Amino acid sequence: MTIAYKGDDYHGFATNPGVETVASVIEGALAQILQEPIKITPAGRTDAGVHAWGQVIGFDLPDRVNLEVLAKQLNALCGPSVAVREYAWTTPDFHARYSAMWRAYRYTVLNSPVPNPFLVNTAWQITTPLKIKSMQLASDAIIGEHDFSAFCRKPKPADENDTFEHSMRRNVMKAEWRDLGDGIVRLEIKANAFCHQMVRALVGTFIDIGMGKRPPSDMRGLVVSGDRAQASQVAPPHGLCLWEVGYPAGL
Repeated sequence: MTIAYKGDDYHGFATNPGVETVASVIEGALAQILQEPIKITPAGRTDAGVHAWGQVIGFDLPDRVNLEVLAKQLNALCGPSVAVREYAWTTPDFHARYSAMWRAYRYTVLNSPVPNPFLVNTAWQITTPLKIKSMQLASDAIIGEHDFSAFCRKPKPADENDTFEHSMRRNVMKAEWRDLGDGIVRLEIKANAFCHQMVRALVGTFIDIGMGKRPPSDMRGLVVSGDRAQASQVAPPHGLCLWEVGYPAGL
């Protein structure tokens, strides 16, 4: 299933005892509908406050289940803050996380001195005018395969947030800042995978560059250094959205 959710309503995606998460809400609804426990696997575990439009989840179901009916039931129980957008049966070897070829995120910034009530939960407001060209110039330095240790929170042993165990090497296929008008600025970034807090750490550094606090050339130096302490602080989670996940044809 492809699902969307409003991240600030939950304490992250993964099940966490004592708090409500996206996974716990969906699994609770599935158990209520099917009268048996169902474990879901996501394409990626988003942090508390991070939204999704194209999160993909996989799980095993009895053949008797009508997917169209199930999707409607899930939307009735989980909506409107969690919504099933698409659904399909797939091959037995499909894995929402390991079968994925790439993930695409969007980070939205409101670059305006005036707040926008309709973007307060989905965009980071920066009142200082940003130099978008400088931010785009800096983004060129992260294209390709690099060690992104300078922008990643080091995972704990067996931490599922890190797709390739302890390796911080990732292949960034796209990183583009776009001025959408009305003060809305957006980063569109696509990679084979992202390590924990990678996008938010990159955005924090991009914003410092856009405000003139550091030059665009810093980005390349940070990538080479691998030193998290030299990069900027992470951007807040509410501006980030998991937009799409790509899979091989036939899955």
